Amino acid sequence: MSRDSATRWLWLTVLIVAADQVTKGLASHYLGLHEPLAMAPGLNLTLMHNTGAAFSLLSQAGGWQRWLFIGLALAVSAALVIWLFNLPRGKGLLACSLALILGGALGNLWDRVALGYVVDFIDVYYREWHWPAFNVADSAITVGAILLVIDTFWFGEARVAV
Repeated sequence: MSRDSATRWLWLTVLIVAADQVTKGLASHYLGLHEPLAMAPGLNLTLMHNTGAAFSLLSQAGGWQRWLFIGLALAVSAALVIWLFNLPRGKGLLACSLALILGGALGNLWDRVALGYVVDFIDVYYREWHWPAFNVADSAITVGAILLVIDTFWFGEARVAV
């Protein structure tokens, strides 16, 4: 992929980081910590501070996990940028997936560096069962990962025969 092409995909990354930080700022300003605001059946906005990783993994580890997750996010982000700039032409779906994952990783990294935790606020539930709270960055990572799987299995050079 040419440098110009890769740079265009980085604008998607910038858009994700901006949307993530704006929505987290609004949630932090308008929502009370752990106080749900009902939006629709099955959807609350509930401000949470996550010191762990996905699903609050290691959230009670005592603080060292912040630096581990910052280091991992920096390493993964660097790898994604290198991968994006080395893609061959015609790999738009893969480039999109990498840009989404990168935007999500950088959005959550920003929180960890600036705040020491990740701001989560989207609370999806069914009856008494709640999915772990998440944010725009987490959503971008999830969509990017799904697109990466789709690209790998349906459009990748090494398709898996079923």
